[in-house]
Amino acid sequence: MEKNFFLTENAFEDLTVRLNNIELLLKMSQSNDDIFLDNQQFIQLMNISKRTAQSWRDQHIIPFSMVGNKIYYKMKDVKTLLANNYHAVPNF
Repeated sequence: MEKNFFLTENAFEDLTVRLNNIELLLKMSQSNDDIFLDNQQFIQLMNISKRTAQSWRDQHIIPFSMVGNKIYYKMKDVKTLLANNYHAVPNF
């Protein structure tokens, strides 16, 4: 017996976001810090808005490369940003 399976537009968008998040997690787990993330991947990874990403670039918080209108970030720089802003909790 053959079943037809259809995704609603919302379900498809949710699935796409989830797959993108899995891809980002896989990229983060790779040992090669020279992997580049595009702006959309960076925004998704950091869970920030496009405006926040722009502010961080303007304030020199995160290094980036720009080729034409495309913006890229090195995974190494993202990890450094997070490490430099890590606040340890005593006795944790």
